[in-house]
Amino acid sequence: MHEEDKNVKLPFFGIPRLFPYVKKYRVRIFFMILFGALSSAIDAFYPLFNRYAIDHFVGGRSLQGIGTFGLLYVCVLAFQAAINYYSAFSCGRVEMSVNKDLRDAAFNHLQTLSFSYYNQNSVGYIHARVMSDTGLIGESVSWRMMNLVWNGAYVLGVLIVMLCINVRLSLCILLLLPAAVLLMTYFQKKLLFYNRRIREINSQITGSYNEGITGIRTIKVLNIEEKMDRDFYQETLTMKKTSIREAHFSAFFISSVTMMSAVVLSLVLWQGAALTREGIIRIGTLSVFMSYAIELLEPIQGIIETLAALAGIQVNIERLTRLLGEESDVADSPEVIEKYGDMFHPKKENWEELQGDVEFEDVSFRYPDGDEYVLQHFNLKIPRGTNVAIVGETGAGKSTLVNLVCRFFEPTEGRVLIDGKDARDRSQLWLHSNIGYVLQSPHLFSGTVRDNLRYGRPDASDGEIWEALRIVSADQVVARMDKGLDSDVGEGGSLLSTGEKQLLSFARAVLADPRILVLDEATSSIDTVTEKIIQGAIGKVIEGRTSFVIAHRLSTIVDADVILVVRDGRIIDQGTHRELMQRRGYYYELYTRQYEELLWGESA
Repeated sequence: MHEEDKNVKLPFFGIPRLFPYVKKYRVRIFFMILFGALSSAIDAFYPLFNRYAIDHFVGGRSLQGIGTFGLLYVCVLAFQAAINYYSAFSCGRVEMSVNKDLRDAAFNHLQTLSFSYYNQNSVGYIHARVMSDTGLIGESVSWRMMNLVWNGAYVLGVLIVMLCINVRLSLCILLLLPAAVLLMTYFQKKLLFYNRRIREINSQITGSYNEGITGIRTIKVLNIEEKMDRDFYQETLTMKKTSIREAHFSAFFISSVTMMSAVVLSLVLWQGAALTREGIIRIGTLSVFMSYAIELLEPIQGIIETLAALAGIQVNIERLTRLLGEESDVADSPEVIEKYGDMFHPKKENWEELQGDVEFEDVSFRYPDGDEYVLQHFNLKIPRGTNVAIVGETGAGKSTLVNLVCRFFEPTEGRVLIDGKDARDRSQLWLHSNIGYVLQSPHLFSGTVRDNLRYGRPDASDGEIWEALRIVSADQVVARMDKGLDSDVGEGGSLLSTGEKQLLSFARAVLADPRILVLDEATSSIDTVTEKIIQGAIGKVIEGRTSFVIAHRLSTIVDADVILVVRDGRIIDQGTHRELMQRRGYYYELYTRQYEELLWGESA
């Protein structure tokens, strides 16, 4: 269970946060409930038609007035069909509308949260909030609410009709209702417990099944097929035992309700027969009570099930409202939003042109979920057009400086200045619009080559796209594709090689024409031939721009204007390649070690 789920407050904490997403549909919900209640009331009165038919047409042995009776019956059926249609249509429309609004709100809010939120929450957990929880909430606001109203109105209508017709027969049913309610409540709690447990186990089985497929290469290399099979067998066995237990309670519950209905029906027949012999009631009245005795327990069961489901949905409401209430630790001030706009409503007419001067002014930083400082009182001036390389071993913390420049995190102390002004005095969108970021593992979105490159600049023409491709030597790659710019790249770029995806990500950065460029180990996961092509592209791309190159291979950054050496999350040295080599410090060790490994590799 996720950490947040352990502290859920029930039953109504967080519900007011849903009102903005529901109140706009209040008129439709009102009529949905009104027509649903009216339809259930008609259902409650239908046995009275049977009563009249039995007493007048069967018992009276006369068909006089049957035409009027039939016409009235058909009219009532048609009227109920019409209101059922409107009620059901309104339910579906409210469900889909609330789902859409909640999902839009959740997704939009996720766009505003900083990296720290995603570091602390898994993709699966976030996905469940946006898709599963919103779906259950939308269903509860519409169909579950409708079921509760329909069943409640039906039970109330039946009780009123019974008491108006005959109190003695009504008591035969009413005396057994409390026992039936207690029995249903007990079994409903048990079934709800087992159903939740089954869903949890099913999620585990799905996860294991997914791992067994996506990790099949690793499984075979490590020779752990037997262990994986044994673990999966245990999970499915637990699922089987729990499901059988649930089936046991379900079967016992169904048989108990059936038996209870039979007992109620027997009492009605016993008392009804006596009242009929005494001439107090007629056969038609007895048929009404027989219908109610058979049908009354089902809506009561529906009410109990719906109430249990609505109680369970509070967990989903709480988790979703926690997400919607999550505050980003990187946010623009109201003054900045007023001038520059927010992420979704930018005021680009107020945006200044970014030049590319960057300065760290007495910056200290620790991650929101960390205790130790990664940077302490760090100072560095980076004039526009400077090529900054950041080097260090894997996991040393090379991305920290870049994250601060891009304002993915805020300094704990001190300031990061962009063009001499605190980055917090300008909007995030303004800064991000002027930054090009090429990742070690480039991500392409589903769609065509053209679509992906235009994420860098939506209004780019095909000629500008081809020029960007030519600059980074990716034009031949696209030209070889069957449909050129219209070629599909697949989900996440799955139809392309890593090198091809990297070249396209470089072209996307070039097309955006950023003033600050970040290359995050952009050549560490590609082959040597593609690396040489990309290295040539890098020289063209960073020309005239402030650039930050996080390097894995030190031979690629020897010409950098300044090299920052990172170790154990701290910057321990800085200077040019020549200066750092002359000092014979940690950088010298890293460089000579890589150089020796390269020589050994070539000799082998």
